[in-house]
Amino acid sequence: MEKLKYERPVINKINAGVTDKFGMGHKIPIIQELEGNKISDLTNKYGSPLFVISEKKIRDKYNTAKQAFTTRYPKVQFAWSYKTNYLNAVCKVFHSEGSWAEVVSGFEYDKAIENGVDGKNIIFNGPDKSIADLTKAIKNGSYIHIDHFDELFDIIKLTETVSEKPKVAIRVNMDTGIYPKWDRFGFNYENGEAWNALNRIMLSGKLELVGLHTHIGTYIMAPEAYGVAASKLADLAINVDKKFNHKIKYIDMGGGFASDNTLKGAYLPGKDTCPSFDDYADSITNALINSNLDTQNLPTLILETGRALIDDAGDVIATVLANKRLADGRRSTIIDIGVNMLFTSFWYDHEIYPTKQTGSHSEDTTIFGPLCMNIDVVRSAIKFPLIQKNDNVVIKRVGAYNMTQWMQFITMRPKIILIDTKGESHIIRENETGQTLTAMEKTPTHLT
Repeated sequence: MEKLKYERPVINKINAGVTDKFGMGHKIPIIQELEGNKISDLTNKYGSPLFVISEKKIRDKYNTAKQAFTTRYPKVQFAWSYKTNYLNAVCKVFHSEGSWAEVVSGFEYDKAIENGVDGKNIIFNGPDKSIADLTKAIKNGSYIHIDHFDELFDIIKLTETVSEKPKVAIRVNMDTGIYPKWDRFGFNYENGEAWNALNRIMLSGKLELVGLHTHIGTYIMAPEAYGVAASKLADLAINVDKKFNHKIKYIDMGGGFASDNTLKGAYLPGKDTCPSFDDYADSITNALINSNLDTQNLPTLILETGRALIDDAGDVIATVLANKRLADGRRSTIIDIGVNMLFTSFWYDHEIYPTKQTGSHSEDTTIFGPLCMNIDVVRSAIKFPLIQKNDNVVIKRVGAYNMTQWMQFITMRPKIILIDTKGESHIIRENETGQTLTAMEKTPTHLT
């Protein structure tokens, strides 16, 4: 029997966690495998750090969300939010499940086309659409969500040179009772700007008004806010029908559903407090079916949820570089992935787990990344056991935004693998190399 390692007793101030009636004692579970693959096998094969995406979790989460809405409303269509994670493999999993594409830039639009999405199944959002982007979207029959009047006037002008009739919707911002109120995107409901835009579209006679869209915010913990938004969009649709005898084909509720991650400063874990898809579906569909919309011509309900569908499917494996004591006596652990690749560390307290058995003693620990930046803090305070250099940890729920917002800074971006539904692993993005970073550089001849 192997002799247990000695751990010296430590008395220190509690910074992480809260006491309860059972005291402070707790044992952190370990994660030794992901989707049937041993952590050690994955790091030996692909290196560290390593992003791991589970195809099974993507499909399971998508179908859970789909069931929540389709059992409550007759016409539902999901559109995958490319900005949340636009890895081709990830997008194609969603498209294979029947999801359209929702994009917010010309770059994302082109990716959707390259991924085999029909132009008629692309929703084009965002405040920055070039004339070339708009022209392409009009010719492909895509749904253009107008963000501001300048864009509306550009599209009307384009009808003079493009034979296809643009299919458009407007983005509507509104007061739903939550803070902060998002009002920088689209046309405001309360001050009449949205109704003004709808009238201009209908009176122009040059555009086909097909939908209404809103995106009330991000990580929304109050499902009832979506009910308020759905009611206001339904009212706009009803008024358009009354004034112009024109049926709106869809109401797009955008995204913003919370994942099970825990926001910094939250008292309880996100997995215990975040609303379910059923909660969001109840609020949205109740508002629509209880409105005065024509029941014989109900608009399709479109959902662009991203974070809640992909966050849980992504994990990252990291390796311990060192342990040290800070000036106030707190333990710190340095790992080989930092905030340049885990941007969500700035707003989430990510769950972090060891991958092998440790001692029973845990203490307040700050987990730093490898960057030469004081802000490179992956977890500012977590009750954690002592783990040694070269040990691995697994950071949970990193599937949303990290792989689109990450950046090369000091360290190069690592491999990303997908574990398919049979447990087989596939590289879906190679790690960067020095050549990757210098490929687009040019040196003046007098410096060569």
